[in-house]
Amino acid sequence: MTEYRFITHWIIEAPLADVFAAVFDTASWPQWWHGVESVEEISAGDAAGIGGTIRYTWKGRLPYHLVFDACATRIEAPRLLEATVSGDVEGTGRWIFSQEGSLTTVRYEWFVDTAKAWMKLVSPLARPVFRDNHDWLMEQGGIGLAERLGARLVGITHGEAPGDEIPVGTAAGAAMR
Repeated sequence: MTEYRFITHWIIEAPLADVFAAVFDTASWPQWWHGVESVEEISAGDAAGIGGTIRYTWKGRLPYHLVFDACATRIEAPRLLEATVSGDVEGTGRWIFSQEGSLTTVRYEWFVDTAKAWMKLVSPLARPVFRDNHDWLMEQGGIGLAERLGARLVGITHGEAPGDEIPVGTAAGAAMR
């Protein structure tokens, strides 16, 4: 099985608007997110950014890079960002933002399949290593974001979504909202 359904939560003591703005500004990620090697705009999309495509190059602790394009499918500032991804991985990435008191919670959902043949081949054995690499990259993002905002990082959690969870961006998921 090459499908991955990762969920990460960052809890940051910072205003929702500031957290959303920093995550939305993906061009600045390489400045504060260790592991993001490059961010390149491929197309701008419409006035709201829908249809805009960004190419990301990532390098975790493992000896390979992941390169994929993310095409924005939903932007609901300051609560939601969603994109379909294609390249070395294919699927959906979704950022969900909420605030309670002085704490902003960022939920990141990464529902993807590997597209590289070697990753598909080794996935049955390497799955825990790939998961740990993803979790490490997400930890770097939470730490870097808090530092960027001069805020306190309250916590980071990682998990995997059950296989029967329907991604919100799908027609079936939209019908369930």
